[in-house]
Amino acid sequence: MYQQNYNPTGNVFLSTVLAAVPIAVLLYFIALHPHRDKDGMKHLGISAPYAAFFGVIAAFLISCLVFQMPVASAVSAFGLGTLSGFLGIIWIVVAAMFLYTMTVTTGKFEIVKESIVHISFDRRLQVLLIAFSFGAIIEGTSGFGTPVAIAGAVMVGLGFKPFQSAVLNLLANTAPVAWGAIGTPIVTLAAVSGLDQLTLSTMAGRQLPFVSVLVPFWLVATFVKMEGGTWKEVFEVWPAALCSGLSFAVMQWFASSWPPTHLMTDVVSGVFSVVCTALFLRFVWHPKTRFLLKDERAAGKTAETIDKSAWKYPYTVGQTAYAWLPWAILIVACGLWGYKPWKDALNTLFVGVKFDTLLLGSKFGGTLSLPIWDMPYLHSLVQRMPPVAAEGAKAEAARFTINWLSAAGTGVFVAALLSGLALKLSAAQWRDTTVRTLKRMKTPVLVIAQVLGLGYLTRYSGTDAVLGLAFIGAGVMYPFFAAYLGWLGVFLTGSDTASNALFGSLQRITAQQLHLNEVLIVATNSTGGVMGKMIDAQSIMVAGAACYDDPKERAHSLGPIFRTVWWHSVAGAAVIGIIAMLQAYVFPGMIPILPIK
Repeated sequence: MYQQNYNPTGNVFLSTVLAAVPIAVLLYFIALHPHRDKDGMKHLGISAPYAAFFGVIAAFLISCLVFQMPVASAVSAFGLGTLSGFLGIIWIVVAAMFLYTMTVTTGKFEIVKESIVHISFDRRLQVLLIAFSFGAIIEGTSGFGTPVAIAGAVMVGLGFKPFQSAVLNLLANTAPVAWGAIGTPIVTLAAVSGLDQLTLSTMAGRQLPFVSVLVPFWLVATFVKMEGGTWKEVFEVWPAALCSGLSFAVMQWFASSWPPTHLMTDVVSGVFSVVCTALFLRFVWHPKTRFLLKDERAAGKTAETIDKSAWKYPYTVGQTAYAWLPWAILIVACGLWGYKPWKDALNTLFVGVKFDTLLLGSKFGGTLSLPIWDMPYLHSLVQRMPPVAAEGAKAEAARFTINWLSAAGTGVFVAALLSGLALKLSAAQWRDTTVRTLKRMKTPVLVIAQVLGLGYLTRYSGTDAVLGLAFIGAGVMYPFFAAYLGWLGVFLTGSDTASNALFGSLQRITAQQLHLNEVLIVATNSTGGVMGKMIDAQSIMVAGAACYDDPKERAHSLGPIFRTVWWHSVAGAAVIGIIAMLQAYVFPGMIPILPIK
């Protein structure tokens, strides 16, 4: 049994610094290490696969040499993270990119683009509709970086620069993240903390709506300044930004606390926001001038008074509906795959086909529809210790559950296959779509697999807990730093779900020790975590893969993207921390009461 030691050096500060070394190494090489490319151009940050590799090496050295984790257990933990990442995240992103590439190959994406453009010709408003509202719908159905990939690709197709598309979609993919993939982060948080799921969802829904109102203004300001615009041009569209954010926030508040919709909060809120914003722009208000991209202005165009009659929509309603059909299929399929009775049905589909064998000396068995592998040298051989876990806590489970039928990625892949049939792809188009998708996702898959393996290694070695414990000494300020603990968890693991699994129990234990409200503190782990989503290596890699066609440009984009969104991420987590502080000490009535069991 490997019992985690949270102060292996006997010096708390030194142990904390050493625990942070793998993350520091990863950050340095991905964003700060100077190097020159083949053409002699100087860049900051090296290729993401190599940066991730150096981070993994550092994680193994710290885990095995400093924290004394057995080497075999460390290798197994890394393997579990990589395998879980392939089924839980990579499968989703690759399938979603396959569907998107399919629409490009068939030409239907051009119709989708035109339908979005004709809602508004103003580039500021397109950012709101695509990155914020449409991205939230995709986050609610798929999660795990999918909205950044799809919405980012849509924006590039509309003429936005790859860099700004990546940055804007990373910024937008914040407020909806707590309910991503049909509420998976909330479900996980309830499971690990032992608190009621609906109550935690309600608490998150009383924090994030304030951010949801802010994000559209944040997006517009960031975009306009990137395009060399003025603050006057930022505030010109405040009615639309308010409509987009407020409609989303109001629905988010109510949907998150209503049992039938609390896990579908993002989908319901995103659809409501799109509809409200589109109707508002069509019948109520529209900016007097059209804000253009810098390249469009350089080509001789000017911000002119909009004359919609001069912009005739070239497609029929039927053609538009047909082009949007793959996205409708995607939403329905992801909703179905997130429906518990359906998931249970898939997991028991081949319940009669059972097997029980050994794989690398460890149990591998179950049913054909739900095989389970107890990871060798790891399952039930790692124990978290106080104060991270209660005295005598059960050893950590380390099982790779191969839910290949009920996995969210399978739902996305089925949606892609159905879309291909509906769009009547030829054999050549199927082949072209497959080749283009695999070529584009080759490097991101390698990086995501390494980063997720690193995240699991930090979890099982206990270095994540060492970093988390550094926040506990905050005392009355802990509600503020609880947000940063969730932020750190997402940055380490690349997932709000994984962060909740990592720190959900620790947050509850700390709340009890400091006599703070458990519901508030535990929920803040998830709401603070959403701000870490924009800087985790997985999301940045997905953004680069989706927005850049050129592999060379993609390789050099990751460092600049990270450096650009870093301070946005830090500031966003601070906003959540301030909201948590106010709810803890000024407005405690906003905290929902746990049901009596």
